[in-house]
Amino acid sequence: MTKITAEVAKHMENLSTKDGVISALAIDQRGSLKRMLAEAANKPADEETIVEYKKAVSEELTKYASGILTDPEYGLPATKVRDKNCGLLLSYEKTGYDTSEPGRMCDLIENQSGLRIKEEGADAIKFLLYYDPDEGEKINDKKHAFVERVGAEAKAVGLPFFLELLTYDANIADNQSPEFAKVKAHKVVEAEKEFSKPRYGVTVLKVEIPFNIKYVEGFNGDNEVVYTQEEAKKLLKEQSDATNLPYIFLSAGVTSEEFIAEIKMAEEAGAKFNGVLCGRATWKPSIKIFAAEGEEAGREWMRTQGKENIENLNAALSGAKSWRDKLDVE
Repeated sequence: MTKITAEVAKHMENLSTKDGVISALAIDQRGSLKRMLAEAANKPADEETIVEYKKAVSEELTKYASGILTDPEYGLPATKVRDKNCGLLLSYEKTGYDTSEPGRMCDLIENQSGLRIKEEGADAIKFLLYYDPDEGEKINDKKHAFVERVGAEAKAVGLPFFLELLTYDANIADNQSPEFAKVKAHKVVEAEKEFSKPRYGVTVLKVEIPFNIKYVEGFNGDNEVVYTQEEAKKLLKEQSDATNLPYIFLSAGVTSEEFIAEIKMAEEAGAKFNGVLCGRATWKPSIKIFAAEGEEAGREWMRTQGKENIENLNAALSGAKSWRDKLDVE
């Protein structure tokens, strides 16, 4: 079992339910969210609407979540209006990645540090890494060193380190294609194995479902079937067996119904997952209403449909396991 300090354990308790399950809300989108709000309002993107939107999500929905993830650039006002029982994760990476060279390299927010994240009252540092395990040693060695640095910094300030892994294939441009769907499980599992090594200092892995549900039999619509439901469940079990660390699922832009179906498959597969950090599946439909019809209309959607989405998701987490089963407090 991975050992953690009492201080880290205290922050983990702040981020989880009494059963040790992480049921957290993600609202750390920046550039993409600003664009979506601007499109819905039919006006140029601005710096104020995104702040107000994040505040509304935080105020209306954190009472149903064990934690909220946001960003220090636009999300700090939202952290001040969250429910008092809701823990806080802050992003450490800049949005997007460097497109001027191969490797999808991320960078850290320039005026942030692990210490500053702690001073903002965060219970954890979150860092997002784009990773292709097959891209080659030169690129991946840089990424390994980068994660080692963030892990060491989190350890130095006594905060849990949540590492979010988004996989890709350097030779496949479209992550939503059937070609990528066929290699996705391999990418997800290998990334998970790598960053479960103690040298990275990761406390919790935030991971993708190891398949694209839009190519799973019964959920595929007009798409080809890449996996049967039984094959999909086997992949979820393989993913679970690939790490001894607590791991939580990200929603990756699927609908609330699709995400709940994925979680139920994980439970049926016997996967030992420890919760979710769910973003767009909970609140995405409110963007258009908030931007086009006004803040009160957006909040009303959150109070009704948004609340229902998050409560349905919480109910679906009945098969999630406690992180305490995997982390040993020193």
